[in-house]
Amino acid sequence: MPAEINIDVERLVKIMNELREKCPWDKKQTIQTLRQQTIEETFELADAITTENWDEIKEELGDLLLHIVFYAKIADEKNRFTLYDVITSICEKLIRRHPHIYGDTANYDQLLKVENEEDVKKNWEQLKLMEGKKSVLSGVPNSLPSMIKAMRLQDKAKQVGFEWEKKEQVLEKIYEEQAELAEAIRSGNQKNIEAEFGDVFFSMINYARFLNIDSENALELTNKKFIARFTGMEKMAADAGKKMGDMTLEELDNLWNKIKLHANDQE
Repeated sequence: MPAEINIDVERLVKIMNELREKCPWDKKQTIQTLRQQTIEETFELADAITTENWDEIKEELGDLLLHIVFYAKIADEKNRFTLYDVITSICEKLIRRHPHIYGDTANYDQLLKVENEEDVKKNWEQLKLMEGKKSVLSGVPNSLPSMIKAMRLQDKAKQVGFEWEKKEQVLEKIYEEQAELAEAIRSGNQKNIEAEFGDVFFSMINYARFLNIDSENALELTNKKFIARFTGMEKMAADAGKKMGDMTLEELDNLWNKIKLHANDQE
């Protein structure tokens, strides 16, 4: 690792110390006030990753690094832990969770001999249980957005063998859940409709996993596409001297189709 990295980390820590001492805003921050900002920074990084904007990825990673240093500074002030403790802890965890690199899986009866990435993930979950986790699902945060949580739950369940064998089986499950949703709609029971709708979502997310698709990213790409097309409709209507709110549905559909055709020509 280049020496410059160590120097710059020390520089960041020094700046954080100075801000914490001299800046009125930084002095007032707590782990609670930083929490929402950290969530926002994480989503900004996710946006940059979705669009593969490397300049923004670099910037957002820097913002997250600042937050890590900030939390560690507050913890140090409360005599809880230091930034050094944070780094040491993750280093030790990585070594402990990768016995196929830093040890010998033969020393662990519960672990697989690693041959591929799936074996690594299965061993990771087993090691967490050996460390005292009560469930393979316990590492999924309750506060995760529902779609990401579903993806993580399904992936973790897979690590202990609770998994469909073929993607065709998952597709059949979607059809089954859609039929149950249709039945719930016919019954008119709103609570059942909501439950069955959730089951359809869950099955679709599971199917995306089998297709090697990130459901959250796929939906976000569609969101961005819709925004681009809808704002294109707004511009097209304005150029024609019209307001979309005054147009008929047929006229709006015609605008949408023109935008889609133009977008397809650009691809």
